[in-house]
Amino acid sequence: MGKHLVLVGGGHAHLTALANLGCYVRRGHRATLISSFRHHYYSGMGPGMLSGLYEPRQVRFNIQRMVQERGGQFIEASVTVVDPAAQKLYLDNDAQVSYDIASFNIGSIVPTAELAATDEHIITVKPILNLYKARNLILSQSARGITRVLVAGGGPAGVEIAANAWKLLHENAATPAVTLVAGNQILRGVPARARHLAVASLAARRIAIVEGVRVHSFENRCATLTDGRIIPFDFALVAVGVKPPPLFRASGIPVGEDGGMSVNGRLQSTAHPQLFGGGDCISVEGCTVAKVGVHAVRQNPILKHNLEVALDGGEMKRFTPNPNYMLIMNMGDGKGIMWKKRLVLNGGLAFLLKNFIDRRFMKRFQVSGELKDFSMGSGEGSWSL
Repeated sequence: MGKHLVLVGGGHAHLTALANLGCYVRRGHRATLISSFRHHYYSGMGPGMLSGLYEPRQVRFNIQRMVQERGGQFIEASVTVVDPAAQKLYLDNDAQVSYDIASFNIGSIVPTAELAATDEHIITVKPILNLYKARNLILSQSARGITRVLVAGGGPAGVEIAANAWKLLHENAATPAVTLVAGNQILRGVPARARHLAVASLAARRIAIVEGVRVHSFENRCATLTDGRIIPFDFALVAVGVKPPPLFRASGIPVGEDGGMSVNGRLQSTAHPQLFGGGDCISVEGCTVAKVGVHAVRQNPILKHNLEVALDGGEMKRFTPNPNYMLIMNMGDGKGIMWKKRLVLNGGLAFLLKNFIDRRFMKRFQVSGELKDFSMGSGEGSWSL
């Protein structure tokens, strides 16, 4: 008798399983995807969408169609509680879904509660669709001379957001003014040469970089920093780091220090073997995995295989994170900054490499016709390749 496989979230780590959903169905199993969104937006191209290099359809996967075309069921909802004992998921539409095997790829959230982000002029970078909303809001007001953008967060995401926000303003307003509040140090932990190149790139466009402080609060279109300084803005984009959603802790499922579901090397819950997960929402036992998309992409085939084994039997594979991954930042000017180990590459070639990798990834998981008019464009913003 077939089993019921439920995928929760259509993020990077689930794409291979979604693309092969028909394999589960043909073996007599039921397959369901539960997601709050019908499309999954590729975070790597989010900054490019902000600056106008890409339209939303060019950076998203139609996960609803992926599921339905392969014989699965799509439920547009969010899971609010997981009951491992009863093997049930409780949804925000008051429905309940029973499962035999469930896998979670629900991404991460930007912790903004302490920043009191309460109005449309303060925008988090997650979910990625927010960057398109930010673009439209900025354009609607830039015509009236409103050009001040503050970016909170000095990691690769914050740098790309600042660079691409400047491009958006430069092409649509006379005097762009972008400030990046970078925390202790901009691109902390990144090779020194890559950091220096990024600083020089931003400085050449007069993007102000504020280091040694963080944003403490937002109020009345002003950011108060931890040293008491106040910076006025018209729009604030918050990229201060991400953390797993509170679902697992609230459901009594063992979590790691960051709140992600604790999983073993097989991407399987350390306490409940019927539960699996990938991407930013998990915490791999015994190791630290950075919240970058490259790990979720590499978890794709392993998670797909292990879900098959959980349904039909066999030997599971293990995920071993590789710390020596490559990252490329889209600097919003047709150039990129790439690093891997000690290798650092700056300029148009780095951008072209990034463009090739991002486009190939997009095409791999598209349903038919979804990218019919997808041209090369002039850039994208993957901070995790």
